[in-house]
Amino acid sequence: MSRFSSDTVERVKQSADIVEIVSAHTDLRRQGARFSGLCPFHDERTPSFSVDPAEKLYYCFGCGAGGDVFRFVQEKEGLGFPEAVETLAERYGVEIEHEDEDPRAEAARKRRGRLGELLERTASFYSGFLWDSPKAEKAREYLAGRGLKEGVLRSFGVGFAPSAWDQVLTRGQRAGYSEAEMRDAGLIQRGQKGGFYDRFRARIVFPIRDQRGRVQGFGARGLSADAKPKYLNSPESELYRKSRTLYGIDVARGAIAKAGRAIVVEGYTDVLALHQAGFEESVAIMGTAITPDQIAILSGHAEELVLALDADRAGRDAMLRAQTVAGPRKMRLRVAGMPAGEDPAEMLARPDGPDAFKALVDAAVDLPEFEVTATLDAADLGSASGRDRALDEVVPVLAAMGDTVSREELMRTVAERIDTDPSLVARRVRGEAQGGARAGAAAGNGDGGGSSASAGATGGQASGQTALASHERRERALLAMCIGSPDHGQDVIERLQPELLSPAGGKALAWLKEHLGDPMAGLPREDEELVSLITQLKMTAEREPASPEAMELNLLLLQQHLLDRQIAEAVSGGEDERWRELSQSRAKLLERIAGRGEQT
Repeated sequence: MSRFSSDTVERVKQSADIVEIVSAHTDLRRQGARFSGLCPFHDERTPSFSVDPAEKLYYCFGCGAGGDVFRFVQEKEGLGFPEAVETLAERYGVEIEHEDEDPRAEAARKRRGRLGELLERTASFYSGFLWDSPKAEKAREYLAGRGLKEGVLRSFGVGFAPSAWDQVLTRGQRAGYSEAEMRDAGLIQRGQKGGFYDRFRARIVFPIRDQRGRVQGFGARGLSADAKPKYLNSPESELYRKSRTLYGIDVARGAIAKAGRAIVVEGYTDVLALHQAGFEESVAIMGTAITPDQIAILSGHAEELVLALDADRAGRDAMLRAQTVAGPRKMRLRVAGMPAGEDPAEMLARPDGPDAFKALVDAAVDLPEFEVTATLDAADLGSASGRDRALDEVVPVLAAMGDTVSREELMRTVAERIDTDPSLVARRVRGEAQGGARAGAAAGNGDGGGSSASAGATGGQASGQTALASHERRERALLAMCIGSPDHGQDVIERLQPELLSPAGGKALAWLKEHLGDPMAGLPREDEELVSLITQLKMTAEREPASPEAMELNLLLLQQHLLDRQIAEAVSGGEDERWRELSQSRAKLLERIAGRGEQT
């Protein structure tokens, strides 16, 4: 795999404006040399999130999320490190240089680059043809008839593919692209009698772009009534994966971050109409059920999804599946109940359309409520067996909601709808919840079960940082002082023994022994715990003073904590001789601590 040169990564980092980047997700205020605000990784009322514009670092002292500008882009946009570097390089105009790479990897990278350029050229051609050619008059009339104006159509690059069978083919050949490249980009296809012809002809074309605005493929709508299929997409390829794309994400991602939510619809024209009406946080899943990759993309920008899908069976199933697909991601899923037979674009074409759609979004219900209501509506509540089946289906949904007011209200609704005693519903839900808890406990205590210690904050999207013991707070204060005063800190680092520290502190100590002068350089990005902790120490070092006396005192106090632990072990183990030796050492240490305390 191609690697960026170290100089490239550093130039991108120095060029990036982390305050500008973070401000798309939360409001920041200057506090001296730093900026602070509410954390974009967890809910809080008092700002605990800090940004260092000089070092390009961020850290939340509430949940432990932290890292450099690359990690922030990775976390909020669902990107890997290479993609984060490329995104920032493109945004800030930094030329990327690669280290020597395997010839095959280099060839593959260059090939993908050529295919991307070919798609961009073709998108420009389609867009120009829509606005400049008399042969696209019907397409312009159709779009105008849908209430879509030129401004929004141009901003999304909507175009029109001419009806000629080889116009894209011949233009591509003249530009130096081979038939194989155009086929792999999904622009041409082989005919039954051999030879190639344009894949998209006499169709309105919607370029489908990734988060960075790069064309990945196209969706195309036929104009004639007998056009089959009505919608034709690019074929799956190394660049285009329908399950990994969201139409409009490149235009909408800033608005999604500002609004804290994404409105998810089905079609291209729905997105265009919504953006035109001011609902700029809208994207489309392009007629498919929402996928884990799409949820992952959106979770990097917002914590709430409003599903405004068609009210037919397919739309309902897609909304119900969203809860399963979201899995452990902490996203609030809500459903805006669209009128039967009407999509967002059709609704917005009405005089009261924008106000009506806003009312639907504002009244959107949480997905569990939608699921329970939809299940009851579809059930045969006229028979006892039908009511039993409906109760069986809704009980797991209610149990998963936790002990909330919303669940209590829903349980009363269920009891009324199935005409039974509310206590029966409550007993079933409690039994389901307790059964799930027992299953979880068994999984945790069984072979290979996880320890609760592993659930601490590791620098990702944590909801709350594990409370630290006093000696852990002291060790972190000491390590931060060593970073802040490296001349004396290097000596302390060499004298610190791993057994004085917690496992996380020991890992940080090992890193700082080799990187005290520049602790952020070269951090292994896959080790989220280490990245978060070193970021915290670096940020703390810059805002809290350090002195040799304070460093020595903290070192002695850590040694006392170790001796206290060892003495307790000796007492419990009946090791009287060891207990006496340790107690003598502790008494001498306390004298030294008292002396240091007077100095500080």
